[in-house]
Amino acid sequence: MATRIVQFDNVRKHYQMGPVTVEALRGVSFGIEAGDYISIMGPSGCGKSTLLNLLGCLDRPTSGRFLLGEEDVSQMDDDALSAVRGARLGFVFQSYNLIQQLSVVENIEVPLYYQGRPEDESRERARELAARVGLESRMEHKPFELSGGQQQRVAIARALVNDPLVILADEPTGNLDSTSGAEILNLFDDLNQQGKTLIMVTHDTSVAKHSRRSIRLRDGHLESDVRH
Repeated sequence: MATRIVQFDNVRKHYQMGPVTVEALRGVSFGIEAGDYISIMGPSGCGKSTLLNLLGCLDRPTSGRFLLGEEDVSQMDDDALSAVRGARLGFVFQSYNLIQQLSVVENIEVPLYYQGRPEDESRERARELAARVGLESRMEHKPFELSGGQQQRVAIARALVNDPLVILADEPTGNLDSTSGAEILNLFDDLNQQGKTLIMVTHDTSVAKHSRRSIRLRDGHLESDVRH
């Protein structure tokens, strides 16, 4: 039986915009098992970004419960949320978010640096992951010397470096041409087949078809939850 690693129970998120209360999520409930591959879809303003921020421990729900692993992270303070992000989550962004002054290997090492890992151990792990994503010959290159697809590979290796419980990807092919985008999605497929849990926000149905399950939001509600 698969281990449940994410549980949302009646999660709501409200934002106060002056006198107006914006209800971004309105009682969303679902669970995610280890090894699943999920796409989150829906029109602009439906709550996708809010949901991703909550899953990534970048924000807290207004009400409801969010379990990550066996921890209730719903009401953790900022320091505790930061520790959970560093230890249990990996992030892949549309714009890569690489540090331009650092090499491929150094960019991959960054999360381990913040965890205070030994330098030799971090360097070995980063080089291993650079090779794993097909960048053996590019380890000392800077981001501006790489194509978009190669930069996204660096971002994926960085997301893997702490062996996360969940990898969160926000429109990971949004800045890529179709060939590079397909290569990144094939890499995600391989990672999932190796047992990694992936959650991907996308507006593109052809991208979502790579996932095993699609969650669709509308107006802050969970409109559908379909396993492919």
